Amino acid sequence: MEMSGATYLNNQFIIAMPSLTDPIFFHTVTYLCQHNEEGALGIVINRLANMKLGEIFKQMNIPVTSQAAADMPVFTGGPVQQHRGFVLHTTGGNWDMSMAVSDSISLTTSRDVIEAIAVGKGPEQYLVALGYAGWGEGQLEKEMLNNTWLNTPFGKQVLFETSINMRWSAAAGQIGIDINQLTAPAGHG
Repeated sequence: MEMSGATYLNNQFIIAMPSLTDPIFFHTVTYLCQHNEEGALGIVINRLANMKLGEIFKQMNIPVTSQAAADMPVFTGGPVQQHRGFVLHTTGGNWDMSMAVSDSISLTTSRDVIEAIAVGKGPEQYLVALGYAGWGEGQLEKEMLNNTWLNTPFGKQVLFETSINMRWSAAAGQIGIDINQLTAPAGHG
């Protein structure tokens, strides 16, 4: 059976249901950048890596003039390719390796965007993550059917302006759900 394009969850958040206890994804919000018949790619937006952006600038030998950029937190975007940097940002700029996720958000993996951020000339709003979350063909669809994830519309304020520890509940709150009140189904029968 072929899925129509409308059922793909590009440019949406998927929120880990409380029943998802895998420590990698427990209480996470993932922004889906790509979802098609071949699988899905997303960036977890509420899991901090234990470093600031300044450490990445240093590792990459990038000169820094923006202390604000150097002090930005780095996120753990997911368990795949954790040595690679992924920058989710407001669209604009002409970066070497960039993919438009929507009219307003892009995902860039090239060094030029990091160099621009280091000197305060990068995108207006951005989030830098190491690694991504990936799903093979049909895997995310199966997990959705098993109520592992709750999908909600993308919200720019959740991505860039909500405090990190509030993103899980804020993303669910966009559609009127108090995620803290949801529990795993009890075994009746």
